[in-house]
Amino acid sequence: MSLITFIIPVRHQANAKDWPALKERLSQTVGSIAGQSHRDWRGVIVANEGADLPDLPPQFSVARVTFPPNQLHDLDSDDKEKVYDAFRLDKGRRVLRGMLAARDSRFFMIVDDDDFVSANIVDHIAEQPDANGWKIDKGYLWNEGGRLVMQHDDFANFCGTSLIVRASLYELPAAFEDAGADYVKSMLGSHVRIAGILAGRGSPLGTLPFRGAIYRVGHSGAHSKSSNLLTSHFLSPYALRHPRQLVRNLLRVRPLDRGLRSEFFGAALSSYDNRQGGMVASAERI
Repeated sequence: MSLITFIIPVRHQANAKDWPALKERLSQTVGSIAGQSHRDWRGVIVANEGADLPDLPPQFSVARVTFPPNQLHDLDSDDKEKVYDAFRLDKGRRVLRGMLAARDSRFFMIVDDDDFVSANIVDHIAEQPDANGWKIDKGYLWNEGGRLVMQHDDFANFCGTSLIVRASLYELPAAFEDAGADYVKSMLGSHVRIAGILAGRGSPLGTLPFRGAIYRVGHSGAHSKSSNLLTSHFLSPYALRHPRQLVRNLLRVRPLDRGLRSEFFGAALSSYDNRQGGMVASAERI
């Protein structure tokens, strides 16, 4: 039994506009997870048959699936709720496959394939192995290639890489076919519903007492179509009309210093430092 299994659901390759870029970001996410200071963990990547994946550390395995592409993957439809619903179903059943492949794990954390996690997460879980789990309410936002991060204090409602949940609370079915669509979408495909569901059952999640993840924003492969930090927090009409908010945003900016890089980028650090236009070589972009 692993103390925690990190589940990374990867979209169908037909839903990726640039698979080599997705593969590179996935490799960096894997490197971040592999930087955990406590070794009692494993990782499961869920990907379609035929998807070309990066080389993986020994503690990672791959669960292959044959799900078709999500026909409503792109957020360009007029009916946003249909798009979100289709996304929750597609992501949720990939997560379910991964969890069933590691159902002896004590905790699960779902990690989006382009984000980064703190190296201290497994250490914290090991100190409280009987907890229900935690929400990552505080994290960071980061523009790909930038040298600054921005603190975000409502992280769990903003980023999918924000929940650590005791496995038994998911009440996993005996077999994949036994899971209903509502269960898949609400418990596994949505990061904003499960905390309320668990609290309603009398098993509330705690708050992780440190900033636990970095949400990579503003890149071309982001399904959420997230804007870069400059556009969304400093040049938006709202920020420009509200100087106090603009100042508050500025006060939340931090340099991506060596300590943060070591904590969050882990084994991915060298690939950033050596890449043309990577984290060290790039001009500043926030």
